[in-house]
Amino acid sequence: MVYLAAMSSVGSALGCLLLDLTMRPLGEKGLEKYLSQRRVNRARAKMEKNAGRALVLASLAPPPFPFTAFVMAAAALQYSRARLMSIIAVTRMIRFLIVGALALRFGQSILGWAKIPIVQGLLIALIVVCIVGSILSVYGWVRQKKPPPAT
Repeated sequence: MVYLAAMSSVGSALGCLLLDLTMRPLGEKGLEKYLSQRRVNRARAKMEKNAGRALVLASLAPPPFPFTAFVMAAAALQYSRARLMSIIAVTRMIRFLIVGALALRFGQSILGWAKIPIVQGLLIALIVVCIVGSILSVYGWVRQKKPPPAT
């Protein structure tokens, strides 16, 4: 489990490094192209106040917390790359160790529950709701995008 948590942490840190390499040159103006103004303002406020603490909390929080938005904001606002990567690597390792420990402790019980037909039906219904919600979100996002101005 420790090996898997470490590899997951490395993968997460590498993904964040790629995001950092992309966003850092774009700066704050580039950030506004990817995030709504509300999210940019919220992330900027958190980063200016205490970037390290905001990154720790974002790294530890489970989905659907907007972790990527905080990494993008940190990179675009020129937060130290070394600090960014070290915070992400350590906190993701902690998070994945906690998830692994919970899986070891409760995994067999959860799998037993998952074999009950009514639970399987509820899980399938939940999956369908998630797929439909995702499709609607992407559709709304695509419709919201403004076409480039005509020249």
